[in-house]
Amino acid sequence: MIARRRFISGLAAAGAAGLLRAKRAEAVDGPLETTTVRLQKPGLCVSSLYVAEEMLRAEGFTDIRYVDAPLDTTLGPVHGRVDFAPPYANRCVRAIDAGEPLMVLAGIMVGCYELFAREGIDSVADLKGKSIGVGTVSSLSQQLLTLMAAEIGLDPVKDIHWVTDPSVQPIELFAQGKIDAFLGFPPEPQELRARHVGHVIVNSGVDRPWSQYFCCMLASNREFVAMHPVATKRVVRAILKATDLCATEPARTAQQLADRGLTPRYDYALQTLSEIGEIGYKWREYDAEDAIRFYALRLRDVGLIKSTPQKIIADGTDWRFLNELKRELKA
Repeated sequence: MIARRRFISGLAAAGAAGLLRAKRAEAVDGPLETTTVRLQKPGLCVSSLYVAEEMLRAEGFTDIRYVDAPLDTTLGPVHGRVDFAPPYANRCVRAIDAGEPLMVLAGIMVGCYELFAREGIDSVADLKGKSIGVGTVSSLSQQLLTLMAAEIGLDPVKDIHWVTDPSVQPIELFAQGKIDAFLGFPPEPQELRARHVGHVIVNSGVDRPWSQYFCCMLASNREFVAMHPVATKRVVRAILKATDLCATEPARTAQQLADRGLTPRYDYALQTLSEIGEIGYKWREYDAEDAIRFYALRLRDVGLIKSTPQKIIADGTDWRFLNELKRELKA
């Protein structure tokens, strides 16, 4: 209870400081073009979007909405359902290649997914001829696994048996021994470890090349960014500051998520935030453009996009706000 009070006090202090900062920013940048912002409900690993709520209020937003738009099936900003979302880099690239009005603004984190396999499989190369559960065709899991397979010379179409039964969760098929491998996102890796199911053969937080690039980005809609540049900068600032808080205060952040009913398991939330906090919240250190270039190159190599990395970056990224905030926040 004491820890919770301290955390809330810390948020209040951050909010008060942010209010003063917002007044100074308004004097420099002008007033907000809108005080409403819609955020796509994030996964556990990008809880900074939830933590940012108080900071967004301090930035002058009075109507902050969290919209349920699953990251694996919907790019909210593209379809007008939300203003900001934390999609995976490869999904951003594919959307931009398809001509969608997505605008990538920053990188949020590195290393949120892990590839589990049954005993006797010790590397991605060992997956040749094996079955992998991905839920649906072209799901995020299948896209990432396709890139992993191609990276070490496997043919993703011929060498892997994809299990795409949407009526059964792949994690349960893996736990029952009906498939050979499963790509998990928090809190799934934490659940598998707790159940002592399988072992990790790829951890995107520590294994190259995946650990060298952002997986989760911060994206908006091109029209929103063009019409609301001041609001865009303030949203990005709030989320990046909240990302720092997730890294430095994982226990208190996890408790806040549990208290608000945003996660059913405090222990899984704490484990996720602690593990990622040690290796993954690197928006200051990693190059967001490099992440987009990396995924664009590999997606083009496997035939999932046609555009060059240069065109993807030119059409669908805007680093102005990130670069300003790196200087402002003394990154």
